[in-house]
Amino acid sequence: LSNTSQLFLDNVVVSDDHRLPDGVGLRAPLSCLTQARYGIAWGAIGAARASYEEALDYAQQRVAFGQPLAAKQIIQERLADMLTELTKMQMMAFRLGRLKDEGKMTYAHVSMAKRNNVRKALEIARAARTILGAYGITLGHQAMRHAANLETVDTYEGTYDIHTLILGREITGHGAF
Repeated sequence: LSNTSQLFLDNVVVSDDHRLPDGVGLRAPLSCLTQARYGIAWGAIGAARASYEEALDYAQQRVAFGQPLAAKQIIQERLADMLTELTKMQMMAFRLGRLKDEGKMTYAHVSMAKRNNVRKALEIARAARTILGAYGITLGHQAMRHAANLETVDTYEGTYDIHTLILGREITGHGAF
């Protein structure tokens, strides 16, 4: 699991030359938030891929009832679903990167990618944990570690529900906050 900490600043003085320029307002910190969410959309792919690869490797090597787990229909279905979602995540992030390069990326695009990729990565990590069986609940395996970390990632920089509301407002023009 990732380490967390708190930082408290008391009686801190910030000189004028270190403050945000006039007229920028919330645009600067919100831009940072958008960039952080952009990175999260990509980072979730790494967690999903590591979980998928661990599950695939385990399923190929683990023998049950005289066959590798990978020979079982339910395992093949889970692996196929995991790879399909992983590929969709990659395609979304790739498209988002193109939009960013073209200067056309919006906060709504980023919300969609963060919302989707983190949730799907979490589903992939959970599926990997299931394929790993009892081994899947130990922190010695990537899938469990990634699942725990993704639970956190699903919360910070805006929860799934917050991104749903952001997208809903973008789609309908009505804020439901």
